[in-house]
Amino acid sequence: MDDQTRIEIEAAAFRRLQKHLMEDRKDAQNIDMMNLAGFCRNCLSRWYQEAANERGIEMTKDEGREAFYGMPFAEWKAKYQTEASPAAQDAFKESHG
Repeated sequence: MDDQTRIEIEAAAFRRLQKHLMEDRKDAQNIDMMNLAGFCRNCLSRWYQEAANERGIEMTKDEGREAFYGMPFAEWKAKYQTEASPAAQDAFKESHG
């Protein structure tokens, strides 16, 4: 496989992951993703921002989140984010504290 084809396939896989998290599984909470997988939507949006910055494209944290979430992060939180359970908060503190 040539490099361009590999890049296109990787980009398609990323877009499918993004769609899955943003459309198909809005119910999957970021804290639960962090506790289970060690990354969440915010991590993906930060990686997106960092990749842009590495290529000389200025992008703030908020701009990266909006690019990934497809809306301002505050809007996403208001629509889809629920209060984390005490157990989820404790698990996060234990693994990421």
